[in-house]
Amino acid sequence: MMGVMSPEAAATRARLLDAAFEEFAQHGVAGARVDRVAARAGLNKRLIYVHFGNKEQLFEAVTGEMVGVLADAVPFTPDDLPGYAGALFDHLLRHPRQLRLALWQQLERPGLAEAAAAASYRPKVDALAARGTPHHPADVLTLVLALTGAWLTAPSALRALAPQGEGEAAQASPERVAAHRAAVVAAVRALVDDERNGAG
Repeated sequence: MMGVMSPEAAATRARLLDAAFEEFAQHGVAGARVDRVAARAGLNKRLIYVHFGNKEQLFEAVTGEMVGVLADAVPFTPDDLPGYAGALFDHLLRHPRQLRLALWQQLERPGLAEAAAAASYRPKVDALAARGTPHHPADVLTLVLALTGAWLTAPSALRALAPQGEGEAAQASPERVAAHRAAVVAAVRALVDDERNGAG
């Protein structure tokens, strides 16, 4: 049975996780380098192997942590899905690396941290099922999440076609961001109205 981690070891582990989060969000698994993780953390590279094993295991640890952080970042409101989508949009705009890391995980390691992800999604699906829906609640949640992240993950060439468009979402003008947010909320509201009317 693993002993209780000392405060110093816990602090070292946390520094490595923070540094690895930045590295993986920027470069993915294949492009990430443990040397850079250690340098970001200001620690000896050997400590990565002590605490996590190898780069793959470090990515798994980072992904598991990220799932919990993202799941808890925005309270889920099944009776106000448009409001939830707007709040989640705001969070992802403030923390784009969380979405970027999730995309890397889907591209390079699909299925990783699946148990943690399922544990974060299941209460939301159950809450949607409890309020009643003509479509499967997992489909509804999938569409809400997809609509919320659509602009943030859209090709830069497409975003540039919007008025005052910029290549990077975080660089768009406040007016442009507000317009995109309003479009997300309106799209989710249309989805909810479709659900209430039992269309499809």
